[in-house]
Amino acid sequence: MSTKTVERWMADSELIPHARNREDASQVLGVEAYMLWPKAVTDRLKIGNDREIVHSYPYRSACPSTVWADLIASATHELFFAGYTNYFLWTQQPAFAATLRAKAATGCRIRFLLGNPDCEVTRQREEIEDVPLTVSTRIRITLGELAKIGSVDGMDTRFSATEDAASHIALSVFLFDSEALVTPHLARLVGHDSPLLHLRRHSEQGLFDRFAGHAEEIWSRATTPR
Repeated sequence: MSTKTVERWMADSELIPHARNREDASQVLGVEAYMLWPKAVTDRLKIGNDREIVHSYPYRSACPSTVWADLIASATHELFFAGYTNYFLWTQQPAFAATLRAKAATGCRIRFLLGNPDCEVTRQREEIEDVPLTVSTRIRITLGELAKIGSVDGMDTRFSATEDAASHIALSVFLFDSEALVTPHLARLVGHDSPLLHLRRHSEQGLFDRFAGHAEEIWSRATTPR
């Protein structure tokens, strides 16, 4: 590391050396590295709306099942499963039905927002995905599991309205009090192959509120399955 190199770093605030070089230079100059290159610190910190992003996963399946389990276990007021099928919850979470009953018994509100298995959007998505375990089958499996649980105070299930089906199937939102897992569905990919964001609410109208509001709006027009 030459004197000219250090002088060039100091003359141009946009030039940020590697961490090892920053540390060496700060020791020679007798000052803290963050005082010389504050941008190197702020670039690593989440100081805007992105601070609500706890973690991102390129695939929903890459998010450990323990993350889902911990979020479900820690929720005390709200569990809102607004995926289109929600089928995978029973395959990934041991004793999920018992967990739901226990949560409801403590006063936690639980909601399942499902797509209508008989609507046109569901049929079209089945053609797009072209997989053996179809969208309508996955929804009916969820309905069957919920039927086994039976009527539980504080637990509710609805189908998204016809006019909201396209918006619902394109974006899955799962709320756990002030945290959320969100999956935008890409092209022909099924849910577990689409990306996932883990969010934690920090401010009004941040990412969490925007996605939560999306789910709440669809819920407001949803109907009870017959």
